This record gives sequence, C-alpha cells and structure tokens, in this order.
Amino acid sequence: MSDDESRSPYGDDGSPVGIGKRTKCSFLSKTFKVELSYSAKVPLKSISLALNGHESDNSSQDALRVLDIILRQQAANRILTISAVPCVCLLYLYAKRILKNLRIKTTHNNMEFKIIGLSEKPCAEQYFPMKVKNGDTGEGQTVEITVYEYFTKHCGIELTFSANLPCLDVGKPKQPNYLPLEAVRSNEFDKDPVLSSCGISIGKELTKVNGRVLETPRLKVGNHEDCIPRNGQWNFNNKRLLDHKRIKNWIVFNFSARCDMSRISRDLINCARNKGIEMEHPVTFIEEDRRAAHASPAARVEAMFEQIRAKLPDPPGFILCVLPRGGINSLLAIEQPSNLPLIKDTPTLILGMDVSHGSPGLSDIPSIDAVVGSCYWPLISRYRASVRTQSPKVEMIDALYKPLPGGNKDYGIMRESLLDFYETSNCCKPKQIIVFRDGVNESQFNQVLNIELDEIIKAYQHLGEPDVPKFTVIVAQKNHHTKLFQANAPENVPPGTVVDKKIVHPRKYDFYMCAHAGMIGTSRPAHYHVLVNEIGFSPNELQNLIHSLSYVYQPNCHLNWQSLLAPICYAHLAAYQMGQFLKFDELSETCSAHMTCAGIIPIQDLPRLNQRVESSIVCREKDDR
Repeated sequence: MSDDESRSPYGDDGSPVGIGKRTKCSFLSKTFKVELSYSAKVPLKSISLALNGHESDNSSQDALRVLDIILRQQAANRILTISAVPCVCLLYLYAKRILKNLRIKTTHNNMEFKIIGLSEKPCAEQYFPMKVKNGDTGEGQTVEITVYEYFTKHCGIELTFSANLPCLDVGKPKQPNYLPLEAVRSNEFDKDPVLSSCGISIGKELTKVNGRVLETPRLKVGNHEDCIPRNGQWNFNNKRLLDHKRIKNWIVFNFSARCDMSRISRDLINCARNKGIEMEHPVTFIEEDRRAAHASPAARVEAMFEQIRAKLPDPPGFILCVLPRGGINSLLAIEQPSNLPLIKDTPTLILGMDVSHGSPGLSDIPSIDAVVGSCYWPLISRYRASVRTQSPKVEMIDALYKPLPGGNKDYGIMRESLLDFYETSNCCKPKQIIVFRDGVNESQFNQVLNIELDEIIKAYQHLGEPDVPKFTVIVAQKNHHTKLFQANAPENVPPGTVVDKKIVHPRKYDFYMCAHAGMIGTSRPAHYHVLVNEIGFSPNELQNLIHSLSYVYQPNCHLNWQSLLAPICYAHLAAYQMGQFLKFDELSETCSAHMTCAGIIPIQDLPRLNQRVESSIVCREKDDR
C-alpha cells in the first residue's frame, strides 16, 4: 500500500516559499506493511445443509456472509456482465440509468471504458464518421459508417444479436464512442481461482420456480356496483362513492385574483354530485387581502383564518383549498358482507408500522415513527395514523408504549390505535392483532418480537386487559435482489403471482408476492416473512388477505404502482408527510452551514392534532417514480 503525501509550499513560519512564484508540490511515496492473520474456518457446507432444512444452528448465516464478501470482492475486480436479455426486458431510459458509470472491458482490444449512456438508434442504424485513406492518392477522407458494419468488417467480430439493440456510449458527452453489446467481455466466474477453491460455481440459467396467481379482489362502490381491477390497476372514473357525505356551510377562499371562483364552485358541485356527494352552494366567496399576498405561506394561511373569522359568525365546515374527507371511496367486495376468514367473527386490529429516517449524510436529524391502525371492524380498508419522533437512525419504534411519570397515563402510539378501534367498532376490544412491519432486515426480526411486540402487549394491558390477544406478525421487504420473470415469455408475471417454494427458506414461513402490474421490464415482488402466526392463518388465507389489502390504498387508486399492502403504504406516507411538515432536513443543513448547533437536533415531541381531524389521513402522495 502507498500513500501520497505532498510537501507544504509554506516555510516553518507560515510564509510562502519564494515570493511571486508558484511552488510545485513534490510527492513522496510511503510504504506500509500489512499483516493478515488467520481468523476462523467457515465451512460452506452449512449452506447446502440449510437449503435442505437440516440446519441445527446459525452457522449458515456466517457462511452466507463469507460468500457475499467473496462474490462482492470478485465482482469489484471484474467488469460488467452484459447480454441481450436485460436490454430487451428493460425500457430504454431505465437501462440507460442503471448502466451509467459502470466500467466494462472490450473483447477486441482488451481495453477498459466507462459507460456514459446508450445510443439513440440501434447498432445497425447508428452512424459515425470514420476517416479512411484513398488507395490511389493516399489522401484521407471521411465516410459515414454504422457501428455494426465497422465491427463486423473492420474488426472481424461476428455480431449475432447486437444489430437491433442500442450501443453502449463509452466516449465523452460531445464525442461519443459506441460499442455493440457483444464487444463487451462477460464475467467468467467459473474460471476464478478463488471461487473454485471455495467450491463455488455460478449457474448460467435462471432458477425456475412454480408460482400461483391469486384471484383479483373485487371492490364495492356506490349504486351496488363492483369495480374490477384490470392488470393490477383500477380507477373510479364514472363510479359513485360507496359511503357519500353531505357538504354544507362551506366557503371558497381565493388566493389568486385571476381565479373564477363561481365556475370552480360549480365544477366542484357537479363533480361531487357525479360521485354521489350531496354538496350545497358555498356560503360566500372571500378574496385574499392584497397586503398579505407577499407574506410567507404560514402567515398567509393565518391571515386567511382572520378574514374568515371577521366575515362569518360560525366557522365553515369546509374550505375549498383544503379537500374534505368525502366518505368512503370503495370497499373490498369481501367486506360487504364480511367474508374474511378468522376476522369476520373475531374483532381484529390490523397495524402497519414504519420508521422514516433522515436523508443520507444527515445523521443528526430525528427519525419519525408511523403506525396506522384499522378501524370500523369488520372492515379492513379504513385506517387512522399516529406519528412520533425518536432518536436518529434508530429502527426499532420506541413510542409504542410510553407511560408518563407515575405510570397512570400512557402517551404511546398503541393507546391511540386501540382506543380508536374500540370507539369505531361498536365498543369491541381487539382479540386478534395483525402486525405488518416494514423496513427491517433478517438480523432485526428478533428485536421486532422481543421489543416492539412486547411494547404492544404492555400498551394493551395498560388499558386494564389482563388477557393478551393473539398475534400474527409479518415483515415486508422490498430491498432485495429477487426478480420474477415468466418462462418463455417477455411479459411480466401477472398481478397476484405468489411464489412460496424453492427460493424461500426451507423451514421458516416466507413467500414472494407481486400484487400489482410491474412498471418496468422486471417485477420485483414483495418478500413477506411470517414471524408469528398465533391466529392460525393457513398459507392460502394469509396470502389472499395480503393480496386484498394491496387493493385498498386510496392515493394510487387510478394507477397503482405500490407493491406493498395498504397498511404499510399508509404508514410510510404518514412518516414522509410529517417529515415534510417539520422540515428536519432543512434545519440540519442550516445548523451545519452556520456551525451554531451543538450536537444533534433535540428530539422534540410532535404537536397534538385537533380532535376533529386526528383520525384523518391526508393523502398527498409523494412522487418517487
């Protein structure tokens, strides 16, 4: 190993050496001696034993970590594997994004390049200027030639599938340099001496597994109609709401002088009536005070309320710039009447739990816990959210049970969810609780059971209930590398595909599910791990329940790209919106810029919502596509 060290261009007293001259920095090389010592012997045979269900301890986890290190190290020293299949399956823009900045090595001259993009045209149609010498005069001239023709005729490379595929651009932004895909060397892992000595071989074929396609859930809407999803997508165009509300005593507040408030109110009333909502005409129209037009957003909103208080004797029930909760858009058909196994006859609370951390690189901002709980049992499609802050980068939720000094009161999240369930479910107490947890990996499964599940039980017993309900605890994961393809078909696997054999744990209960249609080329399924199943769901019952819960996420009802079930999506949305509201990221950046904040940002309690809106979820979906 060597470390370059530069000499300082300044003297011992700090003054520049040589006034008026720029001093060149000479570099000295330092050599370090590194000693590697023997640590332990990790037999890889434990992996094959675990795959066959004969694992007696956790030695396979150590072997898998060693295997992961070996494969990552060898991949880092080698070049990218490129074949025709990924580029056919992936959309152009997606392929361009994932290939950018990857280093490759060519087959014809053994040179290394870095990919900066893809050609706009296929190899057989992508022209570039090439200088050739005239045989008679010896003078050079420029001709236009395709990349395909150049590599087949001038380089002698036989191209079998690259003609109709884009080229790799390994040049500069203004000086492109195109390479066909077949001119790139592929990884030869089987010839690697390190992998061979470890007894590791890489298969060249994708693993074939059998999957099942679950029946698409039916949604109940107004007028006793059904809304049937197609290809994992659905919309409410020309559909009426199932449980509509009546809107009266409302106003229109105009922040823009060019806005036709009368027309907007008429359009809103017509739209509401088409959806089955009874909406009266607005009480009044209010124009914003021009003196507040240049104030901050918070000041303008406060000025709006001052104008409303001055003009109306009673507060309005609805202001146009804040959308109301218009009732229930839809329900699953199996909810009316309830036909949910193990749920319809026993009060069951469904929880979705997630933790949102700060942006990468900002390790000092608080994390945000979010838990959503179902209400109006036996329905499974209506939820309320609770959020709290906790220490930065801590994944386990510590606000599920938070008794105040003295132990008489509990300020935890679970108390709110349990009480709301009781009040909306005809005073029924949950006898079963289904927990869906997002954002944890395999090494944290025991913490979910020993810490979070224990806190939920304590919150339940704090309400005076000695009996503990039955639990089913499921962890959902999306950050994995498993993708599903249809054998001998270019299409994605159909929505509702479930794989619970061959590529899952031989003894533990887990499965993969693609609930919706994949957007780009390959489908990355959700990976569900069932940690506890005291309720006693059969595999079919649990998989159909999760599949049904994937179709009740309201913000994306038109085109649903969410692959996870609704409780987790709501929890993720609640944590994200609270982070946007508090703007911890901006506070952290301000502190870093002015260097006036000592330590991390203090963990402050979140403000309590008004009782009239604390059970509502405002669905303003973030755009992360």
